[in-house]
Amino acid sequence: MATAFFAGSFNPFTRGHASIVARALPLFDSIIIGIGVNAEKPDSADEGESRAEAIRALYAEEPRVRVVVYDTLTVDAARRAGATVLLRGVRSIADFEYERTMAALNRRIGDMETLLLFAEPDLECVSSSIVRELQSYGRDVSDFLP
Repeated sequence: MATAFFAGSFNPFTRGHASIVARALPLFDSIIIGIGVNAEKPDSADEGESRAEAIRALYAEEPRVRVVVYDTLTVDAARRAGATVLLRGVRSIADFEYERTMAALNRRIGDMETLLLFAEPDLECVSSSIVRELQSYGRDVSDFLP
């Protein structure tokens, strides 16, 4: 198995965050949760560290989860941290298009594979062609189908 870098500037209590980490833990030896900050904004680093502390508290009992704050390209931060895969979370069907674009971008600029995991999206009214496409990004899509 490998190390995944779960990137974002998200709040630790965002809907679906814990679900995505829980779904990823069986797939990887370790997960690094990266909190992105804007290096050009002075208060951004303090906010990022506050979010990181809150997330560290959530995973205090899980030794395979580490939290870092970064202000570089996500792919660069992932490589420096020793990750081999970028992990992105899809929390809704609307999220999927953005995350698919990010996965393609990461592949182009950094040649790093991105795994999209689904939290709890509503896929009841999705066409079979979209389902096949979703399945190419994550193995667990069928869990959400009626």
